Amino acid sequence: MLAQQLLSGCSRPRHILRHLRCTARWKHTTLAEDVRSDATFRIPLIDFSAFRIASSFSEKRRIADDIVNGFKEVGFVYLTGHGIQPKTIENVYTKSAEFFKLPESVKDQVAWDDPRANRGYVKVGRERVTQSSDAVEIAALREKAPDTKESMEIGRDWDPVWKNKWLKESDVPGFKNTMLRFFQTCHELHMVIMRSIALGLDLQEDFFDNKIDQQYHNLRLLSYPPIHTKLLSQAGQARAGTHSDYGTLTLLFQDSVGGLEVENPHTKHFQPAPPIPGTVVVNAGDLLARWSNDTFRSTLHRVVAPAARKISETGGMTPHRQSIAFFCNPNFDAVIESLPTCVNASNPSKYPPVTTEQYIVGRLAATYN
Repeated sequence: MLAQQLLSGCSRPRHILRHLRCTARWKHTTLAEDVRSDATFRIPLIDFSAFRIASSFSEKRRIADDIVNGFKEVGFVYLTGHGIQPKTIENVYTKSAEFFKLPESVKDQVAWDDPRANRGYVKVGRERVTQSSDAVEIAALREKAPDTKESMEIGRDWDPVWKNKWLKESDVPGFKNTMLRFFQTCHELHMVIMRSIALGLDLQEDFFDNKIDQQYHNLRLLSYPPIHTKLLSQAGQARAGTHSDYGTLTLLFQDSVGGLEVENPHTKHFQPAPPIPGTVVVNAGDLLARWSNDTFRSTLHRVVAPAARKISETGGMTPHRQSIAFFCNPNFDAVIESLPTCVNASNPSKYPPVTTEQYIVGRLAATYN
């Protein structure tokens, strides 16, 4: 139904039509075959309601297999039928926009200051996401080409040590309650997706439940301000640089502007991941890839500038973009070691055990200044 709705309008952007033309080939080719060519590359579109409300184990297993196959071959999936109401997402966007419109001096009152907490406001240019783990190299990248975005980071609000940073209620009325409700909503979706992954990996459906129930997640509100195209044309510059995510899953809610690109794991070329109304983009992160002994891909991705509005004979201005990312993490004391169904005599474990906290905090400490 979604594909039919999108295809019914002749004014749809070409990249969306291209994506949907690829979906029409699903009956004739496999995902593994399609992703080996840039011309047929696709991110699978999965109706997750069939898992959430399934009346039989076989139906749940069918969807679980589709999700696991998507993470094996691409590292990304689109989910419809995820259960989060459009009005809920729209309200989060509204409150996020109200926050970012505040004066810099007000937002700086809740500035991000500690990778262990990972909470607060991050101004434009302070973050430089990258695959590098070298502090000197990251500092040089940040100086030369910082990410052209600002963000607000929110964690679990009841943490006994690390507290969220909230402005006064009068600054953005309803902001705190809106974000905390959405945090819980995303956590619940994450739990169900992880149950589907467990089934797809031949584990008990509740295998991950007690390893991800403490909600050590990060809700990130993102604002990409308009920027002159000449600034984005400089070497190494991007709205958000090439990177993979750190945790288990990322739930990404895109606005209509677009700009997300995903690396084809086979050709190493970046392909658009256009916004599809009503969907959540879900990708596997580094810890889930490590947990699965690289059965899953933690795929590189980036955010580039969409088509710009011409403002002179020599340049243009990109539109403002909003997105909402929910970074799902295991419990911080969870030991991440290869899952029993992902190792055997011919495929031994590739990684030593590590706790979530050791991995996440180390990556965050190198990312920010």
